[in-house]
Amino acid sequence: MTELFIGSHLSTSDGWNALLKRSHDEGGTTFAFFPRSPYGSRSKSLTIDGAANFAHQLVAEHYGPLVAHAPYVYNLAAKDQEKRVFAITALAEDLRLLASIKAAGQEIYLNIHPGAHVGQGAEKGCQLIAEGLNRVFDALAVDDTNSDTHAHVPILLETMAGKGTECGRSFEELATIINHVDSSVAPLIGVTVDTCHVFDAGYDVLDHFDDIKRLLNDVIGLDRVQAIHVNDSQFGFESHKDRHANIGDGKLGLMFFEQLVNDSQLSSLPMILETKELTPTTHRDEIATLRGLRH
Repeated sequence: MTELFIGSHLSTSDGWNALLKRSHDEGGTTFAFFPRSPYGSRSKSLTIDGAANFAHQLVAEHYGPLVAHAPYVYNLAAKDQEKRVFAITALAEDLRLLASIKAAGQEIYLNIHPGAHVGQGAEKGCQLIAEGLNRVFDALAVDDTNSDTHAHVPILLETMAGKGTECGRSFEELATIINHVDSSVAPLIGVTVDTCHVFDAGYDVLDHFDDIKRLLNDVIGLDRVQAIHVNDSQFGFESHKDRHANIGDGKLGLMFFEQLVNDSQLSSLPMILETKELTPTTHRDEIATLRGLRH
C-alpha cells in the first residue's frame, strides 16, 4: 500500500513558512488550513506572493495533497441572495489564491460545507448549491489571468452530520448537487468523507465498513472521494450532533481507524485531523497512533 498522508488543520498565523514549520512539528505529510479568516475576511498572512515557493518546498518534501478548508460562513444555499453572492465571490477568490500552489506542482483541494437550506427544503438547497458552484467556475473562466489554472483547483463537498438544515447529510444529497452542476464543472467537484459526520448521519461505518463503502461507490462513486477528515465521534451513530472526539476516545474507536488506514482504496487519500489539541503534542501523537495502526 502507498504511504499514509496524514496531518491536521493548522493555523495560518505568520504565513506560509509558519504553516510548513507547524506541519514539520507534528510529523505530518499533508494538512489543512483556512485560505482566509474562518469568518470570511481576507487573510493578511496568506498572499499570492510566497505561495509558489511554499508549494515548491512541499513538492520537494513529497507532501500529499493539501485540503484547504473554506470558512464556515459560506452558504451557497442561503435564502438571502447577498449571502449566496458573498459565498460565490469569496470561493472564486480562494481558488485564485490556491491556484498559485497548484500551478507550482503541489496538489491541493478546497473543501467546503455544502450549505444550509434554512427552511427552504433540501431539494431547493441542493439546487442552489449546484447553481452557486456553476457561478464560481463561471467567474474563474472569464478571469483575465490564468483562468485555466484556476479552474483546475477542485472543490470537495464535505459529508455532513445532519445537524439543523444543512445539506449533504446523505450520499444522495451530495450526488444530487454533483448531478446538477454543469457538465464542464462536474469533473472539478469531489467529496471529502468526514468519519465523525458519516457515523453521526446514520452510516454505520463501524460495524458495516465495507457495506457503506459499496454504498458510497454506488451513489457517488469512490473516484469522487478525494480526502478524509479523520475524526472520532463523541455522540455516535445517528446522533446528528457533529461533535468530534479525539482518535480512539469516541464511539468509533481505534478498531475503526485501524480498518480505515489499512483500506486499499481510502488509505491513499489525504487524511486530515480536526480533533481538539488537548496538549501541545496531541496531533503529533494522533498522527503517530494512526501510522502505528498500519499493518
